[in-house]
Amino acid sequence: MSLEIPVEKWTAAVNEVTLGATSAEGGTRTSTVTVGGETTLPFLHFEGATPHGVAIAMEVLDEAPTDWPPALEEAFQDVYADPAAWAKKCAEEYGADLICLRLVSADPEGTNASPDECAAKVKAVLEAVGVPLIIWGCGDYGKDSEIWPACSQAGAGERCLLGSAEEDSYKTITACAQADGHLIINQAPLDINIQKQVNILVTDMGFDPQRIVMYQTTGGLGYGVEYAYSIMERTRLAALGGDAMLSMPMLGVVGSEAWKVKEARLGEDEAPEWGSGERRGIIWEAATATTFIHGGCDIVVMWHPEAVRLVREMVQELAAEEA
Repeated sequence: MSLEIPVEKWTAAVNEVTLGATSAEGGTRTSTVTVGGETTLPFLHFEGATPHGVAIAMEVLDEAPTDWPPALEEAFQDVYADPAAWAKKCAEEYGADLICLRLVSADPEGTNASPDECAAKVKAVLEAVGVPLIIWGCGDYGKDSEIWPACSQAGAGERCLLGSAEEDSYKTITACAQADGHLIINQAPLDINIQKQVNILVTDMGFDPQRIVMYQTTGGLGYGVEYAYSIMERTRLAALGGDAMLSMPMLGVVGSEAWKVKEARLGEDEAPEWGSGERRGIIWEAATATTFIHGGCDIVVMWHPEAVRLVREMVQELAAEEA
């Protein structure tokens, strides 16, 4: 007697979104990255298609960090005073599919860099690497609105991914992305209704939903990760069920969230029973990324190169089972 495995058939697909523009498309990127297009949940190849797989972005800060644990300092201390060199190392040595440039220097509570200074760093990173670029502000709404016109123009035509548009601060970044041919990260807390509302607000400005990536804020491994996973999965199920305002690919910020928790940062002298501090942080980041990918994330933004390697191996192994 044969056993027939029940198969779920979905009515819709996740939007396909392409980041980066080559010379033939008016940009200078040597490669592009396309995400989305899935007609099933992650790695369920027997139910549908997952045509593009997962893209791994490595994050670059535009000024040297001051509070990194030793494991991260060891990997990047030779370049982290120079964002262009840092980006080049991530792309060429560690094989990042994307670079995520975080403009922390713009923070008015910190260096308070000017729009022109931030734009110069965007240009430097674009010149240093050929992979597509994610450009993320400092997180201060007022200051981000000031720097977006200059930073967006600095990457005009490169089809960068700008982050982020939120429910209370989406108009400036949307207008800049529209004018300069970029894509947008629509950000929301872990709430499907708010995520959908941000998507509606941005598209109501005439922005193409095929140029939107969603990001719902999360924590690292533990810290409510089960709830985060369930929200990601429900968002993906809504897309497969035909909800056009939740059909955008999803992004997960992993590195900064995983490495700020005590379990990843405490050294062996403070918690000897937890084992190697360096290895623990790497595993914490890799496990967080793996969880988000299984929840439906198409792009994960990571920090440590060894965590990147572990996640890439996992993705390749599971994708090979689809062949």
